[in-house]
Amino acid sequence: MDFIKKDIQDYSAKHTTAASSLLEKIDRETNLNVLRPRMLSGHVQGRILSMIAHMIKPQHVLEIGTYTGYSALCMAEGLPEDGKLYTIDINEELEPIVQQYFNESDYTDQLQYLIGNAMDLIPTIDEQFDLVFIDADKVNYLNYYEQVIGKMNAGGFIIADNILWSGKVTASPKPNDKDTKALIEFNQKVHDDPRVENVLLPVRDGLMILRVI
Repeated sequence: MDFIKKDIQDYSAKHTTAASSLLEKIDRETNLNVLRPRMLSGHVQGRILSMIAHMIKPQHVLEIGTYTGYSALCMAEGLPEDGKLYTIDINEELEPIVQQYFNESDYTDQLQYLIGNAMDLIPTIDEQFDLVFIDADKVNYLNYYEQVIGKMNAGGFIIADNILWSGKVTASPKPNDKDTKALIEFNQKVHDDPRVENVLLPVRDGLMILRVI
């Protein structure tokens, strides 16, 4: 669902700093060759992730849900020279493609790409994070949140994608719609959580930004 008129979206994209040639390549090839290309963060959202990373200069970043690597590379742009980004995805079929993109980037030595179940892998990462991006299976959003909240530095940021879920979160979900139910529960619980401050941005499919107090 488009929440903003296309001409406004196009104007916004036109007046947003261009992405790198590698990111444009990933965008193009994902839309041509990979299933569900709408999962890609895209130009404006990618620049938002990059801007946030540049503002906070995170030492350690965790991404849950790599897909084709676009958002990871956007956030990597804001890493300090000794910073590191961990990104987790369960889809091993995309691993060769994503790893090639990472190898072509300027951040290849700062990226740790992990394949497997995030619920199993997150506890094995012995780091405190300044920035976490959650963009994986929706039914586990709260589980991921609870796993990472204890690994956050004070003042760190958690960003969750697809929070508006094509507008479905504003109505009563159908009985078998587990994703919508999970996102409604996530949105309310993090909003009520005294450990964080939050703002929900109606960008694309919704970005929830949380600052750990």
